[in-house]
Amino acid sequence: MTSQTQIHTIARQMLERHGAEAIAHAARNALACERKGEADEASEWRHIEDAMKMMRGPHQS
Repeated sequence: MTSQTQIHTIARQMLERHGAEAIAHAARNALACERKGEADEASEWRHIEDAMKMMRGPHQS
């Protein structure tokens, strides 16, 4: 299992590299892992996705 510090580091790096697309990328990776039966990996991608959403902050209208 990946530590919270590693999750946040990966999330930050993904946001820097991919911008707004990073969250969707993490979600696609989680789905791919789920389809292959890789529950632990999918869970880690979901944590990364959640960390990016927190970093992004609330939606603005």
